[in-house]
Amino acid sequence: MSHPHFTPGPSDTAPIPAVPAQPGPPPGPSRNRALLLRGAGLVAIAVVAGLVWYLIRHDSTPDEPVAESPATTAKPAFDYKLAEGPVKATDCAANAYSGAKKFFQDNQCKSLARALYTVQSGDAKALVSVVLVTMPDAAKATELKQLTDRDGTGNVSDLVRDGTFHDTDAPKLSGDEAEYESKASGAEVTIVLTDFYYGHHDKQLLNRIAKNALKLSGKLR
Repeated sequence: MSHPHFTPGPSDTAPIPAVPAQPGPPPGPSRNRALLLRGAGLVAIAVVAGLVWYLIRHDSTPDEPVAESPATTAKPAFDYKLAEGPVKATDCAANAYSGAKKFFQDNQCKSLARALYTVQSGDAKALVSVVLVTMPDAAKATELKQLTDRDGTGNVSDLVRDGTFHDTDAPKLSGDEAEYESKASGAEVTIVLTDFYYGHHDKQLLNRIAKNALKLSGKLR
């Protein structure tokens, strides 16, 4: 049996066709810029937050005392008092003896400065000779230091040895009991000799006095 063909009328509802989905913006420069701007914004927020946290953690009040550097508060190990000099000259050979004299005859120095200091440590008193020799160059200064560092090669005469310092109690600084130190810096050579008054013996203390006295060369320039 056949059915008659149905024609919808005005009051009948026809099926609504599906609306196709709208496609998003294609990937390209615009989309990349948006992602970059979003990432930059997040980074900026993180940086600001970190800066605020750092300022909170490291905030200090103005009244908080500032610690002084140990280098500025440290006191000298010994108090050296000038006893004689400085005596300055340009003829080193005339103020030296033995092998050192010969060295200066062959190698003229530029200048010579000599001084004596006393230092008190407890009940021990020491006399200290400080000599500053300036040679024409660093090579000659090194040669001089190597010469005076060896035993029996002579030295620059200290102000006790040459009779400039008049003190009957002064120790003989060129004697066997004296402590010796030297330093070469550029064209300059510093030579130190020291010994105790009144036959006092303390090798370690005397060595420290001699080493510290090398710094006194700056006063002889």
